[in-house]
Amino acid sequence: MKYSFRRLTDNATLKALGPGLITGAADDDPSGIATYSQAGAQFGFNTLWTLVLTYPFMVGIQLVSARIGRVTGRGLAANIRRAYSPWLLYVIVLLLLIANVINIAADIAAMGEAMRLVTGVGSAHLYALGFGLVCLGLQVFLPYGTYVRYLKWLTLGLLAYVATAFAVNMPWTEVLARTVWPHFTFNKDSVGLIVAVFGTTISPYLFFWQASQEVEELRADRAARALRIGAKDAGAQLNRIKTDTLFGMGFSNLVAYFIMLTTAVTLGAHGITNIQTSAQAAEALRPVAGEFAFLLFALGIIGTGLLAVPVLAGSAAYAVTESFRWRNGLDLKVVEAREFYAIIALATIGGILLDFAPVDPIKALVLSAQINGVIAVPIMTVMMMLAHNNKIMGQFTLSTRHTVIGWFGVAVMLVAVVAMFMTM
Repeated sequence: MKYSFRRLTDNATLKALGPGLITGAADDDPSGIATYSQAGAQFGFNTLWTLVLTYPFMVGIQLVSARIGRVTGRGLAANIRRAYSPWLLYVIVLLLLIANVINIAADIAAMGEAMRLVTGVGSAHLYALGFGLVCLGLQVFLPYGTYVRYLKWLTLGLLAYVATAFAVNMPWTEVLARTVWPHFTFNKDSVGLIVAVFGTTISPYLFFWQASQEVEELRADRAARALRIGAKDAGAQLNRIKTDTLFGMGFSNLVAYFIMLTTAVTLGAHGITNIQTSAQAAEALRPVAGEFAFLLFALGIIGTGLLAVPVLAGSAAYAVTESFRWRNGLDLKVVEAREFYAIIALATIGGILLDFAPVDPIKALVLSAQINGVIAVPIMTVMMMLAHNNKIMGQFTLSTRHTVIGWFGVAVMLVAVVAMFMTM
C-alpha cells in the first residue's frame, strides 16, 4: 500500500505536470507581462475578459500540439515536413526564428532592467548579458531530467504576481462584475491592445515547444513508445496530456489575469497608463503600491525570464533541426547534436547582441508580436489538418469536440490578425 501511494503521488500528480505546465508558464514571459500590464494600466478591469475567452482556445491548440508529438514521436516541424511542401515549412520556421530572437532580446533586457531596479546598482546591459549566459548554460550543460525539474520550480516564480494582487487593496466585487460584463469602448487603441493580448497569449513558439517536449518525454522513458506504435497505454497518456495542458494553460492565464488586475488597481487608478515594458511596470508600482509589491513584481520578471528564454531558444532549435533532419534533443550531449545546440546558442547570443544594438526595444517587441500573430494562423491551420491526417495520426485523429474548439481558435486568431492590419 505504501508503494502504491508513493507511486500515485510521484507519477500521477507530479509527472502529469510537465510539458503543458512549462509551456503555459513560459507564455507569461517579460514581454507578455508588459502587454498585460499595459492592458491593465490603460483599460483597468475592462480587458480581464480577454483572458477568460482565450483559455479554451489555448487549451485546444496546445492539446493538438502535444497530441501530435506523443502520437507520432516527432516534433511539429518534422510532421509538417512529412505532409507538406518543404518551402512552406522553411518560411514558417524562418519567421519563427526571427520572432523568437527578438522576443529573447526583449525578455533578457527586461530581466537586466528588473535586476538593476532591485539592486539599485550596476548596468542593466551587464545583468542582461549574465542572464542570457545562464539561460544558455542551463540548456547546454544540464541533463534533460534535471533541466526539466528546474523549469518546473521556476514556474513558482509566477506566483509572485498572484501575491502582488493580494498585497494591495482590491475591489473584488467590481473585479468579478467587470470580468463578465466589461464597460468597453471599441476603438483603434482598444482593438489594437486586444489583438496584442491574443497574440501574446497564443504564440507559435509554444506549439513547437510542447510537441517537442512530448517527444523528449518519450526518449527519456525507454519503455515508452509513440502511440501509433504502442497504443496499449494510449488512454492514460492522452489523459495525462489533457490534465497537464488544462492545468498549464489555466496557470498561465490565471497569472496573466492577476498581472492585469494588479496594474489596473494600482497604475491605472493613479493615471499611469503609458506602460511599455515589464520593468517600467514594476518601477511604476513602487510609489503607488509600496516596496513589497514592487519587489514581488520585479522578481517575478526575473523568474519568468529564466523560464521563457530557454523555451524560446529551444523551440527555435527544435523547429530548425527537424526541418533539416538534424539530430536534436536536450537529452543528447553537445557532441551528439551539434547543430541543435548551435542554434540554441545563436538564438540566445543573437538576443543578447540585439540588446546592445541601436534598436528600439519597443518597436522590436511590436514587430515580434506582429510576426507571431501572422504566422500563428497558418501554423494553427496546418496543425489542425495534421491532426486529421490518418497517415500522420493513425487512429488518434481529433474528436469532434476538439475539432470544433481548435477551428474556433483558428477563426479567433484570424479575426485578430485582420483587426491588427486594419488598425496599423
